[in-house]
Amino acid sequence: MKIGILSDSHDHRENIRKAVDFFNTERVEQVIHAGDFVAPFVWDEFKKLKAPMVAVFGNNDGERMGLLNKFKSIYQAPLEREFGGKKFVILHEPHNLDSIIAGGLFDYVIYGHLHKIDVRRGKVTVINPGEVCGWFNGKNTVVTLETETNEVTVHEL
Repeated sequence: MKIGILSDSHDHRENIRKAVDFFNTERVEQVIHAGDFVAPFVWDEFKKLKAPMVAVFGNNDGERMGLLNKFKSIYQAPLEREFGGKKFVILHEPHNLDSIIAGGLFDYVIYGHLHKIDVRRGKVTVINPGEVCGWFNGKNTVVTLETETNEVTVHEL
């Protein structure tokens, strides 16, 4: 299963549009957003995704009811899901990250918040896709994951 992963879009409509277009072109089957949409108006861009999206709230997602009304599939972290026969836990902030990894209950740990790419492969694969907004490091990045091969690719848009 091909999955698109992103985080920390922070209302940057142009970069969100690029990420959505990229995921649609890549024909991802599922999208995971690791938090910090910020405002509900960004739904206008995300609704163009051809694949379903699941997300967690981030620390900057203040208007949670508005986001929930628009997105429907946005949850409080940690969120446990299964995609492509693999177990995922999705976080925003990396609290207890080392304990979650050491526990070995998941195939993948997805998180955001730090605006910094982090890909660690082992018994558990850890992925932070960086940031879509580009506010902190000047780069709009997303990740694609192929669950059958465990191939993780970082894309700068």
